[in-house]
Amino acid sequence: MRSTVRTKQHPHDDAPDTAESFERLAALPDGPQRRALKDELVRLWLPMAERIAVRFRGRGENLEDLYQVAALGLVKAVEHYDPERGRAFEAYAVPTITGEIKRHFRDHMWTLHVPRRVQDLRNRVRSSTKELAQTTPGRPPTIAEIAAHAQLTEDEVRTGAEALECFSALSLEAELPGTDGYALEDALGDPDPGYDTVVDRVAVAPCLKALPERERTILYLRFFAGMTQSRIAEELGISQMHVSRLLSACFARLREEIAADAK
Repeated sequence: MRSTVRTKQHPHDDAPDTAESFERLAALPDGPQRRALKDELVRLWLPMAERIAVRFRGRGENLEDLYQVAALGLVKAVEHYDPERGRAFEAYAVPTITGEIKRHFRDHMWTLHVPRRVQDLRNRVRSSTKELAQTTPGRPPTIAEIAAHAQLTEDEVRTGAEALECFSALSLEAELPGTDGYALEDALGDPDPGYDTVVDRVAVAPCLKALPERERTILYLRFFAGMTQSRIAEELGISQMHVSRLLSACFARLREEIAADAK
């Protein structure tokens, strides 16, 4: 029978000494007594599981949900722990619970598709930033410092840092901080038709330059100077009907050339 006297300090101050309980659990057949003992072990180790969950707060998931995921990992650890292997339960439970939380983030929190390589960069950047923060009090570590510490390029550090914000997409209905009920979508502008005008002008510019000078003049007077066909005819000394035909010919030529360029 193992001694219940603790020979070294536990990493968790309130970690229970449950070596004998786990030995009894392993020997019990499935039934009410075994289930009751398993529930008691989960209850005793739950504070440790919750402390592990707290390490992952601020990453887009509710802390209460993280507690539940950590508790699930603890239940799995209690169920599968084998005291005969000689490893302390805590050494088995911590990576089991941590792995359960990480799987939760990977499977449920990445609403934007992020490649595995970028997720790895994110983890290395986050870990290096946390470690460097202890040596750079009063200021966050620079990109260059993180790159040197993590053995990454500065571009890779920037990519990993951007991925830190990509666990979940913010709903357009989310309320903006410091506002009186305004949603994110209220701050977004409407489509600007002016952009289409810019695209059209850029597309038609080479075609306009290829027109004869008289046709370019007629187009300028009609659409930029705002002159009527009759006024243009007087200005150029031609008939209004001739101006109309020239405009129609210009339009047809421009449409053909733009359509040909689009193919």
